[in-house]
Amino acid sequence: MEKNEHRNNPLHGIKLKQILNELVDKFGWDELGERINIRCFKHDPSINSCLKFLRRTPWARTKVENLYVNAIVK
Repeated sequence: MEKNEHRNNPLHGIKLKQILNELVDKFGWDELGERINIRCFKHDPSINSCLKFLRRTPWARTKVENLYVNAIVK
């Protein structure tokens, strides 16, 4: 991959933990759970437990990354 290919990826260089922290800061756990219906956001949420789940679950990670791009990056 060339360096130029990363210019179009708004998530390049951003870690999942940073994405999750920024979303929690902006929305809080309750609203985050309403926007993305994932159990780890609704029942006793923590950064570490959500990271573990999101790293194992590609569809959930995609939803979180899409919300980040639409709500934070833009």
